[in-house]
This record gives sequence, structure tokens and C-alpha cells, in this order.
Amino acid sequence: MSRQSTAAAVLIAFGCISPAAAQFKRDLPPVTCATIESIGTAQMAADGTITLHLRSLWPDPSADTDLSYAPDDPQYAEIKDHLGGIKPGESKPIPPWCRP
Repeated sequence: MSRQSTAAAVLIAFGCISPAAAQFKRDLPPVTCATIESIGTAQMAADGTITLHLRSLWPDPSADTDLSYAPDDPQYAEIKDHLGGIKPGESKPIPPWCRP
């Protein structure tokens, strides 16, 4: 499983609420890709390594995780492109991965 798939699975799992908790949240609107501006922050180190600090989604944020991608990682270019570019020392929000 790729790191992106792993990250997506983690976020989906963290974003889900239990049936017991759901009964108290029925009046809340569903969480959709259009309603989420960021799923965490990305930072690029001086050596070019990109670290994604991912957080679980509302309404029950319960966990965080970090994923790092070195410049020689096969998914590095995809991550950098998804962020809209990033420079050493820069930190920026991570937009959600949305399916068309």
C-alpha cells in the first residue's frame, strides 16, 4: 500500500464516528471534500524532505500522524505537486485529496 493510500486510509478511519456517537450528531452536516480546506500542514526541511503533519477530521478529531518523503521517494514529486510546490523552510496547509 502506498503512503498516500495509507494516509487516506488513516484519515478516513479517523474521520469516521462510531454509531453510538453518531446518534448525537445527526443534525450536523456531512463532512465533504468541498467543506475541508486543509487536512494538516506540510513542512520542507533544508535537505528537501517533506513532512506531512496530518490530522483526523471533524467532527471527532482523535488522532494525528506524520509522514515524511525524502527527495528520492517515488511519491515525492506527487506530494510536492499536490501541495502546489513548497520550498525549504516553508510550511503550508495540505489540501485534501479529493476524487473528481
